[in-house]
Amino acid sequence: MKKLTFIVVSLLLLTVGSLQAQEPITLTYMASQGWVPDAEIELGAQFEAETGIHVDYQIVPADQYFTLLQTRLNTGEGTDIFGGQSGVTDLIINYNVEANAVDLSDQPWVAQMDPLVLEQASVNGKVYGLTLWDVMGTTWVVNYNKAIFAENNLSVPTTYAELKATCETLLGVGIIPIFEPVASGWHHVLWFPELGPRYEEVTPGLAAALNANETTFAEDPTMLSVVEQLKELYDLGCFGDNALADTTEFTTEALGTGQYAMGLTNLTGPQSIEADYPDVSADNFGFFVMPLADNQNLNINPAGPTKFIYSGSEHIDAALQYFEFLTRPESLQYLIDNNPAMRTLPFAGLTFNLMPSQQEFLDSFAPEQRGTVYQTAVNYVNPQWMDIGQDLTAMFTDAIEPQEVLAHIDERRAQMAQAAQDPAWGG
Repeated sequence: MKKLTFIVVSLLLLTVGSLQAQEPITLTYMASQGWVPDAEIELGAQFEAETGIHVDYQIVPADQYFTLLQTRLNTGEGTDIFGGQSGVTDLIINYNVEANAVDLSDQPWVAQMDPLVLEQASVNGKVYGLTLWDVMGTTWVVNYNKAIFAENNLSVPTTYAELKATCETLLGVGIIPIFEPVASGWHHVLWFPELGPRYEEVTPGLAAALNANETTFAEDPTMLSVVEQLKELYDLGCFGDNALADTTEFTTEALGTGQYAMGLTNLTGPQSIEADYPDVSADNFGFFVMPLADNQNLNINPAGPTKFIYSGSEHIDAALQYFEFLTRPESLQYLIDNNPAMRTLPFAGLTFNLMPSQQEFLDSFAPEQRGTVYQTAVNYVNPQWMDIGQDLTAMFTDAIEPQEVLAHIDERRAQMAQAAQDPAWGG
């Protein structure tokens, strides 16, 4: 009888264990608004059909995301997968990936990633992030409505004075010149650090000097001129009367309906406009670089929204499977083919989907006219992005002066450097 009882109990335990093993897995994935395209969610459904693993996408408004993420990481309550901006400084300061993320260096897809992009997702020789982002197609440029420019005899501005004159002409005929969604908290910041190539052109080696703590933002006259010019554009009404209330989700509407003549968007912004407004051809729009401080250099950012697997996750193997699924050639191509805002990806062997005019625009810049944006080239800038946004908004509303914006950036950089025990700051 005892032997029979033992067999029955063992069978029950095996049955319970089998049921537990078959319980479906749900991966939690937290990301900022705009970082997970519909095409990826569709791939997530295909992944679930293949593996039985469900992905729960938790999308957080951009102005709340980093605070929530840092709180969850600091309290040991991270989601299985979390999104973050790549860039070595961010990986160390914002996410402490060496403690909070899984080392992905041995994953097969690593060898297929663009080396420059991979470098920004790595710390001390180890890869911690998967950057599925169109780092070239998402280059930030000014998209302009060709018809509006032609009707008002306007040409592409190549200096700040020309941009200002263009805005004044448009205002004179009742057209809002530039859509700038300040209320999103992050977008208006782009006008400042994206001009890193111009800062380097005027002052060669400036990024290196900033990283070595040999100079400051507040000491640089070109940076001050950019912030002052941004303030002047706002004061002139170039961003319209609702800039402080406008948010990024209305970008395609603002440009697609012709309410605004220009907008700072990704290079592939016209495809997004056409996707939302099929009667508006993407070819209706042209591109030019931000001409603040008379910039004529192309701003390149090898960093971007990146996926990390939380080191405290109970489903690391399942998350690795999800990353493997996303990086299959057919999955990567699906992202390109089914997302109008994602026309290239930093992986080898894919067919890119840029318009001829976009490729021609990129090709028009010689190597010496291309450079890395300062949120990636300079330490301790990107981690304070939303703080810079608050300072610029305060400047727009006359609460602080342009020089104070730069001084605040320097103060926060020093605090972060000291917290990181950066030797350039005496750490």
